[in-house]
Amino acid sequence: METPTLPKLITPSTTRIGWIGIGIMGSAMVSHILAAGYSVTIYARDLNKSTHLQTKGARTANTPRELAETSDVVFTMVGNANDVRSLLLGPDGVLSNLRPGGVTVDMTSSKPALAREVHAEARRRDCWAVDAPVSGGDTGAREGTLAIFVGGDSEIVELLCPVMKSMGTVRYMGGAGSGQSCKIGNQICAGSNLVGLAEGMVFAEKAGLDAKKWLEAVKDGAAGSAVMRLFGEMMAERDYRATGFAEYIVKDLGMAEEDEEGGGDVAVAMPGTALSKQLFSGMVANGDGKLGIQGVVSVIRRLNGMS
Repeated sequence: METPTLPKLITPSTTRIGWIGIGIMGSAMVSHILAAGYSVTIYARDLNKSTHLQTKGARTANTPRELAETSDVVFTMVGNANDVRSLLLGPDGVLSNLRPGGVTVDMTSSKPALAREVHAEARRRDCWAVDAPVSGGDTGAREGTLAIFVGGDSEIVELLCPVMKSMGTVRYMGGAGSGQSCKIGNQICAGSNLVGLAEGMVFAEKAGLDAKKWLEAVKDGAAGSAVMRLFGEMMAERDYRATGFAEYIVKDLGMAEEDEEGGGDVAVAMPGTALSKQLFSGMVANGDGKLGIQGVVSVIRRLNGMS
C-alpha cells in the first residue's frame, strides 16, 4: 500500500483554512479562527453576508471548487445532510478539488452514515475527513465555548486540535461518524430538557407564580441545567429570536427516529424523543421554524390556552 499523505502541522502561519457556511453560528466561529491568526477563505451562497468577516481579514471564494483549491483544511457548517453531500461529494465539490493530504471538517449536525461515506471518499482521494458537530448555540459560538464532538482518525484530530480549540472544547469520540452519533444523543437530551423547562414554566405561571422568580428558585436544584441557563430567561420573556433554528432540531430528532425505526445506525426505542419531535414540529407547523428552539414554550402555551 502507498503511504498516506498526512496533513502538515497546522499553524496560523502555514495553514490555509477554508470555511463554508456563515449563518448564526458559523460567522462567529470563523471570527475566532481569524482572531487566532489563521488565514481564512470563505464561501457562502450570499457573500454579501461576509462583509464583516472580510473586515477582519477573511478572503472570499466564488465556488466550493475555488475554495478547495486554495485551502489545506476546509470546514463546513451548513444546514443539513443534503447540503453536506453536495458540497463535499459533488463533482465540483470540495473533495474533488482538495490536494492530497487535505482535510475536511464537517461541523454540521448530519448523519453518521454520511460522515463515514465522506471519510471513505476522502481516503480514496488521499485526503482526510473529520466529523465535528457542535453544541452550545449562538452563545457558545460567540464566546468560543462550544462543545465539539469529533469523529475520525485520531492522529488527524490531534493535528486539528489547535484550530478547533479556538472555537471550544474538543471531545474525541472515536472513528468516522462517532461525532455525529454523539451530537444526535446530545439533541435527544437537549430536546427533552427544553420541553421539560417549557412545561415547568407554564405550570408555574398557571399556578400564579412569576416565571423569572420560579427560574431563580429552581436553577440551583435538581431542575437546573445548561438548557435552563441558556434559554430559561428567554422563555420567560417570550424572546424567541433564533439561537438555533427550531427546524434544525426537528431534523436532528428526525435522525434519531430514523435509527429507532431501523433506517439508521442503531435501533433504540425512544418514546420521549418522538414526543419532543412532535412538539418542535408544532413550531414549524405554526410557521415558526426559523425561530429559536426555546420557542417550544409557545407550543405548550397554545396547548394551555395562553397567549
